[in-house]
Amino acid sequence: MPAGAAYLKLSRGELWERVRRAEEILKNCTLCPRDCMVDRTSGGVGFCRTGDEPFVASWGPHFGEERPLVGRLGSGTIFFSRCNLGCIFCQNWTISHLGEGNEITDEKLADIMLKLQEAGCHNINLVTPTHQMPMILHSIAIASEKGLNIPIVYNCGGYEAIESLKILDGIIDIYMPDFKYANPEAALKYSKAKDYPETAKAAIKEMHRQVGDLLIDDKGTASRGLLVRHLILPEGIAGTKEIVRFIADEISENTYINIMDQYYPCYKAFEHHPLDRRITNNEYSEAVKAALDAGLKRIEGVTF
Repeated sequence: MPAGAAYLKLSRGELWERVRRAEEILKNCTLCPRDCMVDRTSGGVGFCRTGDEPFVASWGPHFGEERPLVGRLGSGTIFFSRCNLGCIFCQNWTISHLGEGNEITDEKLADIMLKLQEAGCHNINLVTPTHQMPMILHSIAIASEKGLNIPIVYNCGGYEAIESLKILDGIIDIYMPDFKYANPEAALKYSKAKDYPETAKAAIKEMHRQVGDLLIDDKGTASRGLLVRHLILPEGIAGTKEIVRFIADEISENTYINIMDQYYPCYKAFEHHPLDRRITNNEYSEAVKAALDAGLKRIEGVTF
């Protein structure tokens, strides 16, 4: 059994009870902090415009993720359609905003997970899972009874409800949230979520409580823990200094963090200066320096 396969350590009854609790939320949806309170089991849709079936855009081994996830044979990535955030610069906007993809069954999603494992992937990497968590849990329960045994990565935007995260305790092996903004006004303007900063802080604390710092084996592959992503935005509008200070002071100086330099304007970003340009080398260097000055010791791509 892989060390990180937490869901295999739950009894069958407990795993299915978690599925039941998650699916119950869909009847008056409060899966994420938006609290739309629509009945998604009867055709209602809220902000995410998603029903109660898995809605998948694509899947396959992915070699562009963080090094501890990719390993030698890739991360088994499943891209879920739609999103509970409204980022105007989303680099996957055709999936998150336009809804590219197809509704499938829980059984089909379970089969996808098993196929990724058969392909040799080191983990199942759930991209944008928040608004589809109950269906994903149902699929994990099915797949685990058919032999799924690799770690689950929860690759999310950081806009998470604590009660939903608690349902995932003991099921998710690796949490990989974004921490997008430190400033509520920026979060409102660019992602339609003014409460994002405080919500993300609380969510990341809960994730770390569940899984701790990222554990990496002697082959360089992660099995369990927290990995935070932070995308640098032009002119410091993401609030990088405050974010890295929070992570170092209130999470752990040993938090594995990816300070990402790949921002580029897309979707509606061209309508909002300074998001209408890429970041500069100096802006990226300043962000990395801020993380180092804060005391963070594990930065993707930075050699100490």
